[in-house]
Amino acid sequence: MSKKPKIKKQRALNGHQSRYLRGLGHHLSPLVMIGKDGITETLLSSTNEILTAHELVKVKLMNTCALDRIEASQELSAKTGATVAQILGKTILLFKENKKRNDDKRIKLP
Repeated sequence: MSKKPKIKKQRALNGHQSRYLRGLGHHLSPLVMIGKDGITETLLSSTNEILTAHELVKVKLMNTCALDRIEASQELSAKTGATVAQILGKTILLFKENKKRNDDKRIKLP
C-alpha cells in the first residue's frame, strides 16, 4: 500500500482576496487540461508542480471530460491542497500559497 502525502488544507478566501486572484488570473492561459480520463495521478502531480512554481493556475475542462465542473474543482482542490478562486464556465482558477518562493515573486493576498 502506497503512502499518500499529507496535504495541507488552504484557508478560505474572503471577497477581496478572491477578487484580487481573479484579476491576476484573467490574462492567464489554461496550463492544465482535464480530458476524458478525468483527474489522474499524472494530472495531479503536474498540477502540484505548476502550483508550486506559479501559485495560481487555470484549469480547463475539455468537452470530453465526464466530470461536472463543481465535482472537478472540489476533487482538484482537495487532492492538491489548493483553494478554488473562481469557476467560470469550464475554467477553474486554483490558488496555493508557496511560502518557499521568493518574497518578490510570491502572490501577496490583500
